[in-house]
Amino acid sequence: MTQATPEKNPKKNESLIANLLFNIIIPTVILMKLSGDEYLGTRWAIVVALAFPIIYGLRDYTRTQKVNFFSALGVVSVMLTGGISLLELDPKYIAIKEAAIPGLLGLATLISLKTPYPLVKTFLYNDKVLQVEKVADALKTHGTEAAFEKTLSNASVIVACAFFLSSILNYILAKVLLVSPPGTVAFNAELGKMTALSFPVIMVPAMVVMMSAMFYLFRSINKLTHLSLEDIIVQQ
Repeated sequence: MTQATPEKNPKKNESLIANLLFNIIIPTVILMKLSGDEYLGTRWAIVVALAFPIIYGLRDYTRTQKVNFFSALGVVSVMLTGGISLLELDPKYIAIKEAAIPGLLGLATLISLKTPYPLVKTFLYNDKVLQVEKVADALKTHGTEAAFEKTLSNASVIVACAFFLSSILNYILAKVLLVSPPGTVAFNAELGKMTALSFPVIMVPAMVVMMSAMFYLFRSINKLTHLSLEDIIVQQ
């Protein structure tokens, strides 16, 4: 009598709730509610609050055994925020840092168009989302490869605009909210408020622009290959 081989456990999808909890909600609560001397104090509140997104990013690496570019970038960003806050530097440096990271990503996206490896293929047109080989074969069959390269260029510009929008909103949010001297309870509360508002004020508009780029890319693929989205999407 043969025994059935146990099925391999599928990889768990990243939890949006856990992501929001560790990266936004918990740090916000700690900075806004536990920065007083009767609780953690201003310095320890920053250390504990920023430890959560760092631990979450490291957990993502140990779980996948791969360096997730955006997780790594998030960890670096959090560490820079913590360092600037603990050193009690002028809050303008946090505003500059908040604007610089997405701004540099936008520039890198545009510059990559001049290389054989445009970043839009990392963000949107990759084999984790689309059956790229099937698309390539259909493009060759219909003789629309040159038109598709133009589509990728246009999509790259839209993606870059999403990063630039995030950069501008990051800077405005930091300049408007961070007005108290570092090392004070008020500054920690402002830092927590900035963290809380980063999702609705920054992420949502940027994601709308990014989704527009994805919609444009998918519609163009359909037009150039005569394949439906169901034909080319990777089945999870």
